[in-house]
Amino acid sequence: MRPDALLPLFAPLTSLPGIGPKLVRPYGRLLGREMPRVLDLLFHMPSGFVDRRARPTIAEALPETDVTLEVRVDAHQSPPPGSRAPHRTYVSDPSGDMVVVHFKMDPTRLEHMLPVGQTRWLCGRISLYDGMRQMTHPDRVLDAAGLAKLPAVEQVYPLVEGLAAGHVRRAIEAALQRVPELPEWIPADLLAERGWPGFREALARVHRPANPHEATPAGGPWRRLAFDELFAHQITLALLRAQEEKAGGRSTVGDGHISAQLLAALPFRLTGGQEQAVAAIRADLAAETRMLRLLQGDVGSGKTVVALMAAATVAEAGRQTALMAPTEILARQHHETIAPLAEAAGLSVSVLTGREKGRARTAVLTELQHGRTDMVIGTHALIQDDVIFRDLALVVVDEQHRFGVEQRLTLARKGEAVDMLVMTATPIPRTLVLTLFGDMDSSELREKPPGRQAIDTRAIPLDRLDEVVAAAGRALSSGARAYWICPLVEETDTSDLAAATERFEVLKSIFGDKVGLVHGRMSGAAKDEAMARFASGETRLLVATTVIEVGVNVPEATVMVIEHAERFGLAQLHQLRGRVGRGDKPSVCLLLYRAPLGETAKARLAILRESQDGFRLAEEDLRLRGEGDVLGTRQSGMPGFRTARLEFHSGEVEAARAAAAQRVKADPDLAAPEAGPLHTLLHLVEREGAMRLLSAG
Repeated sequence: MRPDALLPLFAPLTSLPGIGPKLVRPYGRLLGREMPRVLDLLFHMPSGFVDRRARPTIAEALPETDVTLEVRVDAHQSPPPGSRAPHRTYVSDPSGDMVVVHFKMDPTRLEHMLPVGQTRWLCGRISLYDGMRQMTHPDRVLDAAGLAKLPAVEQVYPLVEGLAAGHVRRAIEAALQRVPELPEWIPADLLAERGWPGFREALARVHRPANPHEATPAGGPWRRLAFDELFAHQITLALLRAQEEKAGGRSTVGDGHISAQLLAALPFRLTGGQEQAVAAIRADLAAETRMLRLLQGDVGSGKTVVALMAAATVAEAGRQTALMAPTEILARQHHETIAPLAEAAGLSVSVLTGREKGRARTAVLTELQHGRTDMVIGTHALIQDDVIFRDLALVVVDEQHRFGVEQRLTLARKGEAVDMLVMTATPIPRTLVLTLFGDMDSSELREKPPGRQAIDTRAIPLDRLDEVVAAAGRALSSGARAYWICPLVEETDTSDLAAATERFEVLKSIFGDKVGLVHGRMSGAAKDEAMARFASGETRLLVATTVIEVGVNVPEATVMVIEHAERFGLAQLHQLRGRVGRGDKPSVCLLLYRAPLGETAKARLAILRESQDGFRLAEEDLRLRGEGDVLGTRQSGMPGFRTARLEFHSGEVEAARAAAAQRVKADPDLAAPEAGPLHTLLHLVEREGAMRLLSAG
């Protein structure tokens, strides 16, 4: 049950004045929730700000700057009926003249808003047209009373079609009135040291900043809100770790006979990093406490083999392993990699995704329940109620950031004292490891297996697209296989980015049936069929979206073309590039970009060209763009976080982790009376996993 004080924040957005049923859908798109709540709007963070304190004269106003101008309205010029010309309002001050331009607006309304002979204050961006300053569709047109209410610094918010900036600001203002005074949950010494305001004041100052510094994530009010989220998350992780330790574990020790057969079946020797990871995992499995280990590995570093070696140890003890992957393509790719090695070692492996139905699904479930399957590889299908194991000992979660803690726990609850191995193919900076995986031990695979080829990476402007198509044609004629990555599935009216379906049609018209297509909107069966045709060589040029970002393994592919590479994060580009260079032939990655490049995009592509070290690229990605790109997810903000931005708030992670560990150590169930504020915090930032842990404990 949520604390009563929070109920106004969890009320539907329609409880705010001015938000009726018709606005639910656009606000839902804006806030990422079908039925948005007051809380969702309060945590809709600004994307920038406008300094309304800049008040030059007309002559002093620089083009392409946002200003507030005091002007006298001199005259109106309305366009002829039926004309597409704008309405022009001529204004002046003692320093000069300017034109105010409005398109498709009622002249009567404009003449009322800007009465001739009166003084008005205009807020907006200055531009030059035919040598004369103009302002098109001012943000604000104010009289003296309106000017008195104008904030010195005004936040700018992300918007969607159907919502105006003014409406969102007014709605946020109304939402701020609903925020109650809440008990303080941040340790008093830390709060004093940082000089942060209380929660209610911090939220108000982020949305109504007194100065430009307060308007940014680096400012104290925003930093305090970020700490709240990080603190709640670290409490969740600390509770999880405490619960695992309290529950105890089961020692799983194998005799090595399956592992020996696996090693003999491998076409290569394990790298030093793989051997260290396997040894650490075996030690964890043998211990009487539960394993919670993160296995990080660069593209092609051999994480799947490490997981298979762990499964072999578990099978030697007569117990079972489950490997959960985020997509059907990745699950089946794991199965294709593992199955022949497992067969050689006498290890029974099955696959279970949403596609297995009827008798096929029943057969898999029966084998699992009776213990005749040593290892099952699947998707979210593994956490369904009818999936029952005889003796599940080890859960391997691939690409953990695409799952929630609850999904991880749900699968682990299908066995007794289950050990957990989490894998990610995206090397993660240390700060982010502490943030997302603070409850885990960590192993890294920094070496690549022998035979991996260096990839020749080149950046090419999009105006040379015809040359790239011709080069792809020459590669196909020589027997090569190639990927062609597009950022979108289909073209839209609002984006000029390359779309996979349109690029497929163009390339198919040139190269015929050699071209295949795969994207996320296709059914699982259609995606698998497209991948199988490419893997067999039936098609040799695969047009795709980032659905092939992780796990796809076609050693014959030697060419990777990425359109609009400037729109991708470094980690994602590195993942895509890692789809080639897997065989014994030289490989190339062509990064097509639209010029001119911004400084960040230019730096990103330059780093990618000079380095193939995923760990270095991950650190650079965090520095350049933020943690959303490091994990290949959204552009800013950590998955599941509304305010925390690690490029600004990484310094708070250690403090949040230390404070959470101290609190949970002193009161493992947060049952002491003084833990009440922490319960409020966990509800407020919706760490439902933590609340379930507490209610179950």
